Amino acid sequence: MSAAARPLGTSGLTTPPLVLGGNVFGWTADKAASFRLLDRFADAGGTLIDTADVYSAWVPGHTGGESEAIIGDWLKASGKAGNMQVATKVGMLAGEGGDKLAPARIAAACDASLRRLGVETIDLYFAHQDDESVPQAEVLGAFARLIDAGKVRAIGASNFGAARLESALDVAERDGLPRYTVLQPEYNLVSRGRFEGALQDLCVARDIGAIPYYGLASGFLTGKYRTADDLGQSVRGGRMGALLEGKGAAVLAAMDSVAAETGATLAQLALAWLAAQPGVTAPIASATSLGQLDELVGSWDVALTPEQLARLTAAGMDA
Repeated sequence: MSAAARPLGTSGLTTPPLVLGGNVFGWTADKAASFRLLDRFADAGGTLIDTADVYSAWVPGHTGGESEAIIGDWLKASGKAGNMQVATKVGMLAGEGGDKLAPARIAAACDASLRRLGVETIDLYFAHQDDESVPQAEVLGAFARLIDAGKVRAIGASNFGAARLESALDVAERDGLPRYTVLQPEYNLVSRGRFEGALQDLCVARDIGAIPYYGLASGFLTGKYRTADDLGQSVRGGRMGALLEGKGAAVLAAMDSVAAETGATLAQLALAWLAAQPGVTAPIASATSLGQLDELVGSWDVALTPEQLARLTAAGMDA
């Protein structure tokens, strides 16, 4: 399996239409399993791994940085560092220099991420969340110093609204500072409102490459949850009830129809639909088994017709 690389906005980076999510590394995938997943992804032609310094601080006994450390160990052990790109984030894990996007925090967090990853340069460094307590020129200035030092190649914004992203782009242009070239929003067939509209239009107009997360809606779009009886299958089940009662059933029905026509799985259809949306470069998805990973990678070989895309889009529209 292989897929043509797509340009990631104006970052200078490219990726096939799937980014591997590293949130599971050191959490639901131990080190050995993580190495197997990373090996398989690289062998399939994947080139971009997404992580964050806060992964996985929510696990009892963890402090954050566990995912980065595993990725760093794999890059060293595999010898594939030259073929892979890593995206990581700052802004949700407090520590040296303060918290959120305080310039001193950005500087200290970057150095810590570089140590854990065992690399000299982070390919794509995200502001993990907006921070209105710090002037945007100061945030971008902190990123500029990292780029000038060779510690960061390109920067992106995660969880930013349209107005704040546009403001940051304007500040960068006005002050001669580096601009966000990539956006990481929540976006999938049943969660559309946080990206579609002004934010998506901005990405298209200003050539921002979007790499959405929650592409499978926490598993709902795999077809795992179809009836009330299915909701007890996992701790996420409670959140799926609202989707079933809303537009989720209609989306699954449309996906079933397209799956019958294409032979693709529902997970593959969900990711292929995302990859076909304006402004989207590649969805992010994570896996905890090789079978799951092979299925996800297979999404980049799914070619949906305009009519099939329109059918899926219509099923997920808000009433």
